[in-house]
Amino acid sequence: MEKIKIQTEYIKLDQFLKWTGVAESGVHAKDMILAGEVKVNGEVEERRGKKLYKGDKVEIAGKTFEVE
Repeated sequence: MEKIKIQTEYIKLDQFLKWTGVAESGVHAKDMILAGEVKVNGEVEERRGKKLYKGDKVEIAGKTFEVE
């Protein structure tokens, strides 16, 4: 599991995917989310504006990231 440190209270899911380099662009992040390819804390998440807080776990493409 890779830990990703953020400097703010939260980060939106689409921004997080770009920040980690999993998504090449906002459009790519949106497409991945709408296709059901992203899990947040074990549940498929289809809202690209979902707010992620410290301790949340994001699974995508066989990788797991933890917001820190």
